[in-house]
Amino acid sequence: MFRSSQPWIARGRNTSLHSNECEALAAKAAFLNGVWYNTILTLFVLLLLGACAGVPSATQATTPKATTSSSGSTSTGSASFPTTPLQLRTPDFGSSEQIAPTVKVLASADPTLIIQFPLVPSGIKQKFPNATGLVTVLQDTKANDFDAVSITVDKMPPNVKFTVFFTEIAAKPFGHAEYVGDVFTRGDGSGESTFHLITFVAFAADARQSTVQSADQTDAASGIQLEHVGMWFDGVNSARQVLGNPTIPGTPFDGGHGALHAGPQAMTDGQTLPVI
Repeated sequence: MFRSSQPWIARGRNTSLHSNECEALAAKAAFLNGVWYNTILTLFVLLLLGACAGVPSATQATTPKATTSSSGSTSTGSASFPTTPLQLRTPDFGSSEQIAPTVKVLASADPTLIIQFPLVPSGIKQKFPNATGLVTVLQDTKANDFDAVSITVDKMPPNVKFTVFFTEIAAKPFGHAEYVGDVFTRGDGSGESTFHLITFVAFAADARQSTVQSADQTDAASGIQLEHVGMWFDGVNSARQVLGNPTIPGTPFDGGHGALHAGPQAMTDGQTLPVI
C-alpha cells in the first residue's frame, strides 16, 4: 500500500507546488506590467512636453516681423490692404447737348466710368404699363477692352425670352442695330443679364460707304454710332400670345428661324439723344 500510494502523494505535492508558482508568477507579471505601463506613459508625457516646448506660441507664430522701407513706411511682411477708402469722383461723360437727360453718371474710383439709365415699356405699354428696366454700364480701360452691361427688369411679361440690341435710334425704324444678348424673365416678371462687349464706342460700319463718319461723346467713328438700347420679343408667336393680338407682324430682331420671326420691341430707352 505504501509503495502504491507514494506516487500519488508525490504527484499531489508537485501539483500543489506548481499552482503556487503560477500564482507567484502571475503576481510578478502584474507588477511588471504596471511598471512597464507607468514607464511608457511617463516617457510619452516627457516626449510630448519636449515637442510642445519647441513650438512657438500662437502669438509668436502669427505675428510677422515688422520691417521699415526706404520711404519710412512700416511693413509687417504679410499681405497689406488699403487703410483709407478710395477717392471717388464723378467723371465727365459728354455734355448735356450730347447725352440724354435720363443718363446718370455715378461716382466711381479712377479710372472707371459707370453710367445708368432707365428702360421704359414701348410695345408692351398697354398690357404692362408698370414694367421697368435699368441699364448699368461699367467701363474700366485698365482692366478690360470690353465694357460690362447689366440689364435688370421688373413687372415684365413672365417667362418670356427677350433679345437686347444696340440701335442707331431709339424708335422706329431703329436704323442700324447690333445684337447684344438675351434676357429671360421669371414667373414674377423679373429678370437680369450681364454682357461684356464694346459699348461706349459701338458702331456699325458699311464698307460700301467708307467715307461715312459719325461722332459721339467720346470720338468719331468710321460708320454709324449705335447709341441706344432696346429689348424685343425673341419670337412673334410669344408676343401674339402675351399681347393677345394674333395679327402682330414679325420683325428681324433675333437670329435664325426665318427673317421675320422675332416680335415687336418691348422696352426702349425712349430718348432722342444718346444714352451710350
